[in-house]
Amino acid sequence: MTDAVFPALKPDGYQRHALHSAERDWPETNCYLDVWIEVLPALGLPPEACLGYSVTQDFEGDQFTFFKVPLEDLEALYGLKVTELAIYDRVENHVLEQIRRGRLSLVEVDSYFLPDTHGVGYHQAHGKTTVAVNRLDIEGRSMDYFHGLGLHHLEGNDFDGVFHRNVSEQAPAFLPYTEFVKFPDGPKPDAAQIVETAVELLRRHLARRPKANPIAAFSKVFPEQVEAVADRPFDFFHLYAFNTLRQLGANYELFASHLDWLSAGGVNGLEVPAEAAKRISTTCKTVQFQLARAVMRKKFDKLVPALQPAVEAWDTIMTTLDTQFGKPASKAA
Repeated sequence: MTDAVFPALKPDGYQRHALHSAERDWPETNCYLDVWIEVLPALGLPPEACLGYSVTQDFEGDQFTFFKVPLEDLEALYGLKVTELAIYDRVENHVLEQIRRGRLSLVEVDSYFLPDTHGVGYHQAHGKTTVAVNRLDIEGRSMDYFHGLGLHHLEGNDFDGVFHRNVSEQAPAFLPYTEFVKFPDGPKPDAAQIVETAVELLRRHLARRPKANPIAAFSKVFPEQVEAVADRPFDFFHLYAFNTLRQLGANYELFASHLDWLSAGGVNGLEVPAEAAKRISTTCKTVQFQLARAVMRKKFDKLVPALQPAVEAWDTIMTTLDTQFGKPASKAA
């Protein structure tokens, strides 16, 4: 028996959302947000509405904040309730129970067994990532799942690997962090209501933004960090770039889409901060290429000036949004 949350959705012919377009600077963002970018449209809801939290991203010393949509924002905007799922039986049994209740489960799994990571990690490298299970057939050892850029299928040994079905009974129990999503019983909020809520959430997030420009703070330590990265195996470069330039660039490309979506919904005066957010994204993409060359050549003196457009763009975003919405009382992010 096969059970599904969205029975009409199939991996074959699936059309991914425009936020995952190959034309963007960063088609993939991070595993958790990528899931929501595809799940929300499956519910008939706009994922652009939930991206106002982007202004709270900070530089954490060795990385930029790994951005995740706050669960309270999902409830405020869409009426979705996301709760941790306790795992005390086999994971797939819990997931199946929630599917049969019409609920979606988000599960941390090993990307080694996910066919959509072919050429990157599939059957090559182990890594933690989040998927949302749409269709599950335990007896047939297969499932359809949201991950990365869309909806995918796995079966057989990959199914057994994802759910640790081949480990010995003496092995530690597989207890991944798992969430499940309760959908609202009533009608979906209308477009105007979602825009109104998104604006209010953006005001709140502006009050929680970093007190000082996080890109400026990053630029001060960037050359020193890159010099240290240059002494590590080259694979480490990709990890560093993902957690710094990619997280920063993708975060602000999404924020630009949020502001564009608000503008389309009737909110005026957002063209300047939207353009500045896009400038952060494009700058990070350019600097990532320069970073690779700097590591290979071991020359780091041009990295700080390369970030300056993004530093200035962050200031532009915050100044213009303060003018638009009124400067909030500052709180630490």
